[in-house]
Amino acid sequence: MSLILDDVTLTYPDGDGRLTALDRVRLEVPAGSLMAVVGPSGSGKSSLLAVAATLIRPDSGRVCVAGTPTGELSAAERAVLRRRNIGIVFQQPNLLPSLTAAEQLEVMARLDGRRAAAGRARELLAAVGLADQAHRHPHQLSGGQRQRVNIARALMNEPSVLLVDEPTSALDHERGAAVLDLLTHLTHDRGTATVLVTHDRAHLDAADAVHEMRDGRLTVLTV
Repeated sequence: MSLILDDVTLTYPDGDGRLTALDRVRLEVPAGSLMAVVGPSGSGKSSLLAVAATLIRPDSGRVCVAGTPTGELSAAERAVLRRRNIGIVFQQPNLLPSLTAAEQLEVMARLDGRRAAAGRARELLAAVGLADQAHRHPHQLSGGQRQRVNIARALMNEPSVLLVDEPTSALDHERGAAVLDLLTHLTHDRGTATVLVTHDRAHLDAADAVHEMRDGRLTVLTV
């Protein structure tokens, strides 16, 4: 397994008590599989991604990324783990306006001290169908193209785990379907353990499993 959450509970302060965001959540995501998580706003989906990304420590339970238990890691060690093993596709691409599509990717490799970034950036842009857009800046790209750059950027450092937050929320039906098809293809082709959080249930037929999050509890809808 490339991502394991075992009996994970997360609470937040809420007045005199505590609010349970994740309630004994269990999730196992093998390499090369895409697990979709659906559910209403406020159900705990964002908390699930934050814990899986090691951005938040849970109150209890175990999180294991690419064979590494994360519970005893320092903040600096978790940052290195994220940089090298976890790709995050945010809901909004948040691309740097002064950089071209290729440069958006290259900067990720340089942050990790890697060289020969230009070749990998071109390869990934080709993989997401943007080989001819590498020189363009974000304002010259469509919404769907910007989201594809966002996905390619998350894959730049060859992560074992890919965490995707509502990638189709700002896209129309056709472009949203294309992005989900792309994520499914890349997951299987590159062997990532992918967790896709989405409100959109319309294009999840290709997911290896669909889970529902409600009131912090995760249940399997389809396998």
